[in-house]
This record gives sequence, C-alpha cells and structure tokens, in this order.
Amino acid sequence: MLNKVMIIGNLGADPEMRYTANGSAVTNFRVATSRNYTNTAGERVEETEWFRVVAWTRLAELCAQYLTKGRQVYVEGRMQTRSWEGQDGQKRYTSELIAEDVRFLGGRREDSSFTPGLPVGADTEGDIDPDDLPF
Repeated sequence: MLNKVMIIGNLGADPEMRYTANGSAVTNFRVATSRNYTNTAGERVEETEWFRVVAWTRLAELCAQYLTKGRQVYVEGRMQTRSWEGQDGQKRYTSELIAEDVRFLGGRREDSSFTPGLPVGADTEGDIDPDDLPF
C-alpha cells in the first residue's frame, strides 16, 4: 500500500502554529496548486486546487518560522481524512496532507533569512538548526 502526495504551490495565508495539550507543536497552512490546459473549445483554462497541510513537532516550528503567505513551497507527505461532529450534530469530514518533508522554494524573503530548497522534513529533523544558517 502507498499513500504519498507531492505538491508544489503557494501559501494562501500565513501558517498558524499552536501547541497540543501534551506540548507538541502543530502548524496548519493552505497551499494552492494550479493546472493549466486547453479545453475542447480551444480556450486556455487554469484550475486551482487547495490543500490543507499539517506539520508536526520541529517541522511545524520551522514552517511557522520561515513560511509566509504567497511563498512557494514543496510539500511531501500522506493524505489523511478526519471526522468530527459539528455544533449542529452533523458529522463533518476534512482531508489533510500530513507533511513529512517541506522545502522552501522561490526567492529570498526581504524580511528574514531564507534558503531556497532548504529541506526541513522528517529525514533532516535535528540536522538543521536555523541559528546555524550563515545569514
């Protein structure tokens, strides 16, 4: 079985980080991806798909620190669907991309340090300390 998702897109808003009751960091952000094609009438069409992304622990902290609205990002992870009961008693569902690897793409931000393509996923957790970056 395989559950793997890879997307490249732009953040729709600044990430939101919080801590769970047991102290784990969790960051949520939305990423828009686009697909361009020509329809049967010969018209150029652009479709945008939005992904809800969830990052945990050190990856969550790094995403909250370095990502901002509009920033291009590569996210690799797995899809997960959650359910809960709404205030009206109806069962609600949402699908989220649980991030395992995030790479910051695009140019340098004007307001802080930024390294294009900086890997900050689970594979590198503990290997990269933002304080050790040379800028």
